[in-house]
Amino acid sequence: MIWSTRNSAYTFTAPEFPILEKQNWLIHLHYIRKDFEACKAVIKEQLQETQGLCEYAIYVQALILRLEGNIQESLGLFQMCAVLSPQCADNLKQVARSLFLLGKHKAAIEVYNEAAKLNQKDWEICHNLGVCYIYLKQFDKAQDQLLSALHLNRHDLTYIMLGKIFLLKGDLDKAIEIYKKAVEFSPENTELLTTLGLLYLQLGIYQKAFEHLGNTLTYDPTNHKAILAAGSMMQTHGDFDVALTKYKVAACGVTESPPLWNNIAMCFFGKKKYVAAISCLKRANYLAPLEWKILYNLGLVHLTMQQYASAFHFLSAAINFQPKMGELYMLLAVALTNLEDTENAKRAYEEAVRLDKCNPLVNLNYAVLLYNQGEKRDALAQYQEMEKKVNLLKYSSSLEFDPEMMEVAQKLGAALQVGEALVWTKPVKDPKSKHQTASTSKATCFQQPLGSNQALGQAMSSAATYGKLPSGAGGTSQLTKPPSLPLEPEPTMEAQPAEASAQTREK
Repeated sequence: MIWSTRNSAYTFTAPEFPILEKQNWLIHLHYIRKDFEACKAVIKEQLQETQGLCEYAIYVQALILRLEGNIQESLGLFQMCAVLSPQCADNLKQVARSLFLLGKHKAAIEVYNEAAKLNQKDWEICHNLGVCYIYLKQFDKAQDQLLSALHLNRHDLTYIMLGKIFLLKGDLDKAIEIYKKAVEFSPENTELLTTLGLLYLQLGIYQKAFEHLGNTLTYDPTNHKAILAAGSMMQTHGDFDVALTKYKVAACGVTESPPLWNNIAMCFFGKKKYVAAISCLKRANYLAPLEWKILYNLGLVHLTMQQYASAFHFLSAAINFQPKMGELYMLLAVALTNLEDTENAKRAYEEAVRLDKCNPLVNLNYAVLLYNQGEKRDALAQYQEMEKKVNLLKYSSSLEFDPEMMEVAQKLGAALQVGEALVWTKPVKDPKSKHQTASTSKATCFQQPLGSNQALGQAMSSAATYGKLPSGAGGTSQLTKPPSLPLEPEPTMEAQPAEASAQTREK
């Protein structure tokens, strides 16, 4: 800095910048304004003047290339920056991030470890190491790194990734504990609130679930994940009109969401508007043709409308994607029975019995089919197996059974001459507690999960009755009451590494 006097006045002369950094300010200005074309022009000019030795110009050019999707080229430029300035941890972090984006997680870990030697108190390095270990399924190492990152500096994203680890391990209680701490740290983060609400919903703790989802909608009234979850809770309690009102709000923001259209369809299904339900399910199926739950619901609705060939088509497709679900084989058997393909119906029932060990409906429907075919001994065996499952469910839960299922079983029992001694409701020791017992059409034993989460809103109207027993059975109908399967958003987020604002580097 030079001061000079002339005619008793002071004048200021700006110092000359080193040539390597002469236009860094202009490069930075264009970059933060996202004027990438002008930025690249200045970078090109700067690199020509410095013979390719301006580190900051190379660094920003690599950032632009990565934003444009040229990750491999950006990796080479970041490596060049690391050569020019080997003691700079930021350069190594960017090299590691490019490797991560290329799917080279082990190589990224090695570079992050080198960066950690240069800066041991950088929470981003620990966080990103944890994310890399998650992709390598080394959850214990990932957990250690994320805890180290939280010890250095608490961030929402680190809590989210740590909770994801416990979800992948199947430890919901620990995941909830982590997300509760995260919400205490950041009470207005809608992603954390929604995830915590979904986890409570999965565990059946509806009051807390509704509380956190309500907080999400307070901060973000158009959050489609929270709206879907809240709407599906309303479906669970049969409030289809209120749920449809919620879904209407969500549809304004996410018009092409398969879970949304699936849940709308199940609301119409609960209101017995089957044509509207099929129309919405077809749209959901168009958006997600490989989603077995939508195919399941299509098969269920077509069975309700007695369109058995269409039901067979969709249920067969669902089985191809979910071959281990016994209830699908049961519905397929019902469709085959009404298509008068008895032999294949029996095979489907056998597979359903083999796969599903706790759903008494499978054995009941199979017993009805066998009785209709005159195979009373085999029908009796299935009926007795159903009794075992009912007794097991009766004493293991406080849930009551569907009246229609009870009626069919009692009539079938009378037809098989085994009496009507089957007790369907769990004995109540305290008369006052009888009024507090939850009543539902299905025991939770065979409520099927959706992906990694419990099904939401399964208390839907069931399929209509199918087939007829001989007159000796008192007109008992072959019954199936599977739950419809609304979808809900996953309570897990994509693992994303933290990235510091690269523009804050010294220029």
